[in-house]
Amino acid sequence: MAEMKVVLRYHEIALKGRNRPFFVDKLAVNARRLLADLGGKVHVLAGRLRVDLPDDVPWAEAERRLGGLFGVANFSRAHEAPLDLAALGREATAAVAARGAASFRVTARRSFKGFPLTSPEIERELGAAIHVATGIPVRLEEPDLVVYVEVLADRILYSFERRAGAGGFPVGTSGRVAALLSGGIDSPVAAWRMMKRGCTVVPIHFHAFPLQDRTTIDKVTELARILTRYQLRTRLLLVPFGEVQQTIVASCPAPLRVVLYRRFMVRIAEVLAGRHKARALVTGESLGQVASQTLDNMTVIGEAAHGLVLRPLVGMDKSEITEEARRIGTFEVSTLPDQDCCQLFVPRSPATAATRGEVARGSSVATRLRTAVSRSIVSSKWKFVPRAAPMTASLPSPRANLRVTNVPPSISVSSPPPPSSTALFPAVRRSLPLPPRSSLPLPAPARVIAPVVPTLRICRRSYVDPSAKLNVWPAAR
Repeated sequence: MAEMKVVLRYHEIALKGRNRPFFVDKLAVNARRLLADLGGKVHVLAGRLRVDLPDDVPWAEAERRLGGLFGVANFSRAHEAPLDLAALGREATAAVAARGAASFRVTARRSFKGFPLTSPEIERELGAAIHVATGIPVRLEEPDLVVYVEVLADRILYSFERRAGAGGFPVGTSGRVAALLSGGIDSPVAAWRMMKRGCTVVPIHFHAFPLQDRTTIDKVTELARILTRYQLRTRLLLVPFGEVQQTIVASCPAPLRVVLYRRFMVRIAEVLAGRHKARALVTGESLGQVASQTLDNMTVIGEAAHGLVLRPLVGMDKSEITEEARRIGTFEVSTLPDQDCCQLFVPRSPATAATRGEVARGSSVATRLRTAVSRSIVSSKWKFVPRAAPMTASLPSPRANLRVTNVPPSISVSSPPPPSSTALFPAVRRSLPLPPRSSLPLPAPARVIAPVVPTLRICRRSYVDPSAKLNVWPAAR
C-alpha cells in the first residue's frame, strides 16, 4: 500500500542538551498515540520525525491532528528521493512543473555531512536544473514556491510547503499540574497554555449541584473533551462545593464570600492535586479582570495554598484571552449559558482588597465549615474524558459514548484499590467514623460518568476517612 510521508520538525527541543532524547522520545510517543487509529507509524530521524500514513488518509485530517501536537514547530507532506542529486533533480523538476508556479527557490539543509555537496551547492545545482528544465524563473525574495530539501544519511526528503505546528514542549515532559477549570473563557486557555509548556493537566471543576442544575458539569465536560485533543488523555475531577458555599453564606461577612470561595477551592484542589501527584495548581486569573482578581485578593487567595500556584494569564487582557480561546476551539462552548457555582450567593459589593486578618476572622467557623470541606473532598468523582470531534465538525453531546454507573457518595480516588468492592463498605463504615451531620442539606449522591474508551484504564477507588486531618485547615492561615 502506498504511504503518505509527513516530516515533523521541532525547535525548542533542539535547544536541549544531554536530555534532548527524552523530549524527542516523548514527542514520538505522543505522535504515535495521536495517529494510532489512522495506522500511522512514527520514525525518529536526525533532528526531525517522519510519520508514515496510509495513502487513503485525508491530508486535511492529518494536518488537523498534527497542527495541535505540542512540541512540533512545523511539519510538511514530504517526498523521498535516493541519495543522488541527479535523481532528486528529475523528481523535483516534475513536481515543480506540475504545480505551475510563477517563480521558485530552493532551500536545502544537509543533516548528513558525508554528502559531497554543501547546502549552498545543493541549492545552486538543483535550482539550475529545475530552471533549465521548466523555464520557471528563480526568485530568492518572496517566491511563489519554495522547494525544501533535507539530506539525511540514507535518503533525501523534499517538500513544498510547511504548516505551522503548535510549538512548545511535548505533553508529559514538564510534570503534572492540577488546573481549576470553570465553564468560562479564561481557565481552559490557562490549562491549554500549561499543556503547551509540556505539563499534563488534571482539570478540577467545582459545582453546586443539586443547588444548581447540571449545565455547568456538562459544559465543563465538553471543554475537557476539546482540551483532550491537545494532551490526548484527560481525567476530569468533579467536586461538589454547594455545602461549603452554604456554610460560608450562613457564617461569614457577605463582602468576603467570593474570596473565601476561592480560598477553599484552592485548599481542596491542593489536597486532590497531591493525591494525583500534581506539582502545582493552575488558575485562569487575570490581574484586575474581576473583583476577586485584584492584587490584594489574589495575594490572600494564593496564601491558602502551601505549594506553587501558576497563573499563565495574569498579564493578558480579555481580548487576548478571547482570541486565544477562539483559536484553540473553546470559545463557543465557554460562552454557552450555565449556572457556575461562583455565581451562587454573590454579594452586591464584593471585597476588592481583602486582608489576611479579615479572611482569618471570616473563616473561623471551624466545625461546620471543616465538615463541609471534608465532605467536598470525599465526594469528589473522576470522569474520564475521550478526545473530542474535529474542530470543524459540530460539537457532540457531552454525554455521547458515556457509560453511567452509580457509586456511593463517600468514594474517593486513591490507591491501592480495595480488596473487595462488595465487602469493603461495611468494614470502612465501622472503622472510619463519618463527621457529624450538618443541618444544611447535602448534595445528592452524584454519578460517575466514564467514557467507553478501551485505551483508558479504570481509575482506582478507595475510601477516605472524612474525619482525618486533610491539611486543608492550616492553623497559621
